[in-house]
Amino acid sequence: MDREDTIAAIATGRGGAISVIRLSGRRAFSIADKLFRAANGRPLSEAAGGTVHFGRIVDANGDLLDEVLATVFRAPRSYTGDDLIEISCHGSAYIEKEIMRLLIAAGARSAAPGEFTLRAFLSGKMDLSQAEAVADLIASTDRGAHTLAVSQMRGGYCERLKQLRSELLELGSLLELELDFSEEDVEFADRRQLQKLMAGIMSEIDTLTASFSLGNAVKEGIPVAIAGPPNVGKSTLLNALAEEERALVSDIAGTTRDVIEESLCLEGIRYRFFDTAGIRTTEDRLEQMGIERAVESTGKARIVLLLLDASKGEPQALLRQAHELQQQLHLSDSRPVCIVLNKIDLLPAAVREQLEREMTTADLPTLFLSAKRRIGVDRLKSFLSGCVDRERLDDGAAIVSNFRHYEALLHARESLARGLEGLKAGLSSDLLAEEVRAALYQIGLVVGEVTTDEILGQIFSKFCIGK
Repeated sequence: MDREDTIAAIATGRGGAISVIRLSGRRAFSIADKLFRAANGRPLSEAAGGTVHFGRIVDANGDLLDEVLATVFRAPRSYTGDDLIEISCHGSAYIEKEIMRLLIAAGARSAAPGEFTLRAFLSGKMDLSQAEAVADLIASTDRGAHTLAVSQMRGGYCERLKQLRSELLELGSLLELELDFSEEDVEFADRRQLQKLMAGIMSEIDTLTASFSLGNAVKEGIPVAIAGPPNVGKSTLLNALAEEERALVSDIAGTTRDVIEESLCLEGIRYRFFDTAGIRTTEDRLEQMGIERAVESTGKARIVLLLLDASKGEPQALLRQAHELQQQLHLSDSRPVCIVLNKIDLLPAAVREQLEREMTTADLPTLFLSAKRRIGVDRLKSFLSGCVDRERLDDGAAIVSNFRHYEALLHARESLARGLEGLKAGLSSDLLAEEVRAALYQIGLVVGEVTTDEILGQIFSKFCIGK
């Protein structure tokens, strides 16, 4: 990508009443003046920044193409840091195409995906983590993902990383100073103080990496597995949650052979529900494959619902079933797991009340519902909402949601852990400084202090054209 070029692109999606076409670069005004005729008769090149002008777009023959508004942004007070003009025209595919053709004929070129935001990064308008947050903001489909993206785009997250980097630079400078005087065997840094500083930075990184589980789940949608034996109502529960007939329901056991996914937004957070094949012993190879996928999907889920048929079995038998399912699905970690007893509408009121009393001995949260009758579904939704740390999400805490950042922070921590061990073992300053430099490099990758064309290409190629 040549930064000397002036780039143009359609910045809005198709189908709207209004379209916006962006033009940015050192020749933006001279190019725009070739096809924009302001109502006041003055060329855009004489317009002040932060102003909007009504006028016409005309072709090479002076024929009218459209009446538009042109918004002027002067460098460096623009999104890209360069001169930038946004042309708001009518949302006709023909008009969009013709304006783009006229701009290119006048000397612009079509922008590559994400090139406007790349220029904003290269101009110092934002760091790399903020630039990535722009893409996350565009892709957000719910309040949770939007909150994460806005928080990162405002820079709170990157400020914390920059503070860590500043502390590492201080640590590294002391070690580098010792290298300059290595022949004199001088120590400029108190080793105990270095250990304390390094351990503190590692603790900060641990806090950030621990947040990735929440951040990535909220960004991508929190995965919830609905698991249980065949014919207990897993597909019916999925339909009840989605409030539509999403999954095929049948009295025949083993109907679900593959994992069916449905998304649902609860209190601004998107949940991805997986209706899995019934867990049982079977000779049917196709059903076995479905069960294998059910176990795999449950392993990736952040929340697991163990669905059982409340109308079959005494409380102790149901508890045994739940424990057997936990073992079959390898649910030995700290993920939220809930026993959901379905089909309570088939029980007499007295039996239901007794069941609810006796199931209080369960070591897992237990909910009672009828997916078919939509009884108790709201209580299940409340349980799911309670599994998300909303307070941390809403208070603007630094939360890692990007896998590239998470991976870089893990590598930084590994380097610091080696450095800390080296400090305790009395290793020389040059070996310690190497580990600090490695950690600095990894954090620099996150905020963009360290970049390569390959990294930038991978990041900005995922953007839409015009952003």
